[in-house]
Amino acid sequence: MSAPRLVRATGRLLPALAAVAALVVLFVALIALTDGAGSGWAAWLTALGVGAALAIWRGRRRSRRARLLTFLPVVVAAALTATVCVPTVPTTRQHPPALPFVATQHWSLATGSRVAVYHYPPADTGALRPVPLVYINGGPVRGISLLDHRFLQLLARRGHDVYAYEQAGGGRSDLLPMDQYSISRSVRDLGAFVDRLDKGEVDVLGFSSGGVVLTRALAEPSVAARLHRAVIADPGPMDGPTARIKGPKGRKSARNLAPTMTGPRSTHLPRYAVAFGLMRLGLLSPDTGLIGQAEGDNAFTAADLGSDTASAYCARDAHRIPVEDTAQNFSFSAAASLRVQQTIRDSPSIAPRLERSRTPAMLMIAECSSQVRRWATEILAKDPAVQRTHVMPGVGHHMWNGLDDNDDRAAAVITAFLQDKPAPLPNRPTRDEIPAFLRDHK
Repeated sequence: MSAPRLVRATGRLLPALAAVAALVVLFVALIALTDGAGSGWAAWLTALGVGAALAIWRGRRRSRRARLLTFLPVVVAAALTATVCVPTVPTTRQHPPALPFVATQHWSLATGSRVAVYHYPPADTGALRPVPLVYINGGPVRGISLLDHRFLQLLARRGHDVYAYEQAGGGRSDLLPMDQYSISRSVRDLGAFVDRLDKGEVDVLGFSSGGVVLTRALAEPSVAARLHRAVIADPGPMDGPTARIKGPKGRKSARNLAPTMTGPRSTHLPRYAVAFGLMRLGLLSPDTGLIGQAEGDNAFTAADLGSDTASAYCARDAHRIPVEDTAQNFSFSAAASLRVQQTIRDSPSIAPRLERSRTPAMLMIAECSSQVRRWATEILAKDPAVQRTHVMPGVGHHMWNGLDDNDDRAAAVITAFLQDKPAPLPNRPTRDEIPAFLRDHK
């Protein structure tokens, strides 16, 4: 092609590409403005109408062939944006299949939640713990990973009578209407679960956002009365004021150091890339009309978590991060999780109520935690019933991870506290040591 022809072709192509890009941007903006109404078709039809009107206006004095060419960018943009409106996974919830090593029970709670329950009876070791241990996983709305199931089995082998449930909307539990997800509902569900268990007071281990549920339960006298001892493992922020705290984190994690997670990603598909991306930016509500809750849960994969998984491990473990779950068992509700997190950020301080807590508690803090340190130390400062605090050496946020002897060390710390025996690790930081602990980035 001669230079003049190339210049003329480029001169025609660039405006066409610009028109396509402008229509795509308009469509995405309309998705945000309409909150994805009608699975995105409302935005699509509006963008198509605008594009068609502009094409008609531009071609009003041109030849028929030229008028048809002005519609080409509209057709291309319409085809591209239509992929955002068409589901590619089932729109009714597809629960993970049953686990081969533990029965899945379904309990209907007094709150209206129907949750999946797993029971690991204690091994006959001669050191049986008379008080049941209830596990609340992180997420907030996520299934219990196989890595966590293996740790619960280890606790059972150490004599604990372990019960775990997946919070409403997570894993094999039933979904709630989106407006019913909240941190207060999670706390009420914990109290209702203990009532349904009907074995008197229970010990509770809460990890990550499960630790937030447990912390807030300690501040609710009606729920705290059912709790015997509490283990809060690397918690998130307990309330709105704490969520706004910025500050030091733990030692360097494997974020940006670990190999990129492999496997299919829903965010490589236009529909889910737009939906989850705009949700994360706060431009779509969790109950958006673009994708339903069930469809979003079915679409989201472990690879979509990206560097979040790597951030739960120490930098030194970047190239040996274990596979936490299988594709069949993995379950995460991004929309419901965002909804619960928003209710935490919007909640007032629970410190005045937490200061009246009397349930013996222990804090576990990961040495390489990606969590803000003050999320944990605020609990230590405000809850007078925290008896022990342990910085778990050599581990990231996911403290029981199957590497080295990490599971055994975590189990030893938990068992010692629940049995009121001497701790295998130093009690640090104490309340008086909090300023130095934060200052030294330990």
